Amino acid sequence: MADSAAATIGHHPPGHGPADGTKRDFLALVAGAGGAVLVGALAWPFIDSMNPSKDVLALSSTDVDISPIPAGSAITVVWRGKPIFVRHRTAKEITEAQNVKVADLIDPSAPATDAERIKAGHEQWLVVIGICTHLGCIPLGNKPTDPRGDYGGWFCPCHGSQYDTAGRVRHGPAPLNLPLPPYAFETDTKIKIG
Repeated sequence: MADSAAATIGHHPPGHGPADGTKRDFLALVAGAGGAVLVGALAWPFIDSMNPSKDVLALSSTDVDISPIPAGSAITVVWRGKPIFVRHRTAKEITEAQNVKVADLIDPSAPATDAERIKAGHEQWLVVIGICTHLGCIPLGNKPTDPRGDYGGWFCPCHGSQYDTAGRVRHGPAPLNLPLPPYAFETDTKIKIG
């Protein structure tokens, strides 16, 4: 019995005590955690290189000074490679756009009313993506000499689509209104697109 007692001193039966959690297990856990941290540290520069660069991020928004645009005129600016039409509408153009019945539109889906297509308090300004919704052409109508169609907005010479002064398709094969980009007025004379 003394021999069996001596044999068990410092030893624990399986499933009981320190023999279960050996130094080897602890070292394996530390090595695994250290390896994971090392892989993460090595992979981070590669993953970070996939983020857009500062010059690309700068192009994600465009500031536009609208003060030099006279009423009845429009300009084209580029945002994310797309033409953006910024039109300074006259009182007559605003009234005509507001008086259109949504049910008479080719694309009556929202935003279709004039109020939905402009920023409140800035009714004289319309900002749309200048790409025809038929085949992706760029409609005419920003230059004073450009044809604007029967509705005073934009005219796409490719297949004859016409848009009104709210950027809504009124005639031709284009199925949808000109889309609206995300934009906000930073001041009364400056907008940020994007």
